[in-house]
Amino acid sequence: MTRRWILFALGVVVLALACYRLGVWQFHRLAETKAQNAVTRHNLAAPPVAATRLMAPGRPVPESEQWRRVTVTGTYDAAHTVVLRYQTRNGSSGVDLVTPLRTSTGAAVLVDRGWIRTSNVGESPSKLPPPPAGRVTVVGWLQPSATGSATIVTDRSTRLVSSAAIGKIVPYPLDSGYVQALSETPRPAHPPLRAERPDLSNGPHFFYGLQWWFFCALAVFGFCYLAWDERKKLRSGQRDEDAEEVPEESRT
Repeated sequence: MTRRWILFALGVVVLALACYRLGVWQFHRLAETKAQNAVTRHNLAAPPVAATRLMAPGRPVPESEQWRRVTVTGTYDAAHTVVLRYQTRNGSSGVDLVTPLRTSTGAAVLVDRGWIRTSNVGESPSKLPPPPAGRVTVVGWLQPSATGSATIVTDRSTRLVSSAAIGKIVPYPLDSGYVQALSETPRPAHPPLRAERPDLSNGPHFFYGLQWWFFCALAVFGFCYLAWDERKKLRSGQRDEDAEEVPEESRT
């Protein structure tokens, strides 16, 4: 019960509790991921609905409706296309094309028309494949707007799609959120690659949780082993000292 061992024990307790709590946090993340995946699977399987039911200016898209298929009809405003930078597919650099689709309501819906290849990461190509002319019907997945500094639009390009940020550079209101296009009717002459399906795996949270709990058990076991080994050495040293003492009778 020396000061050194007391401090050592307190350090191990703190470390073990931290590892335990991190493990619990990872299992909570796992539960949240499973719940979100269940909602996503339900929305992917649901029949498409009119975008006007779920989208409107100033009304954020509910998280429970993300990945819901929607349909919207209007006319593309190609002059206000915004390039979404730093998008990759199978290791190749590219950008997504986000174009407002003006509807009969007077507002417009942002449509992520898909991905095209570029030669460099972050490049904004000067020539973009045009959208279909005239009235177009789009079927796609509903997505909420992103937030943060990455949504700032510079030279008609951005890193994340935000209807609020892009709304500052167009002369008409935008519905909140955007649509990742799956199909356009009529079909464009040079269609970009469409959106990919969401990742519905549970991620590494289960194994991360087990890993943190293993570290917790390892800290406790390691401390107990070191304490046992230290006590063993002390007892062994005490026996050696006793053996070196010569009895008084043997010297007479």
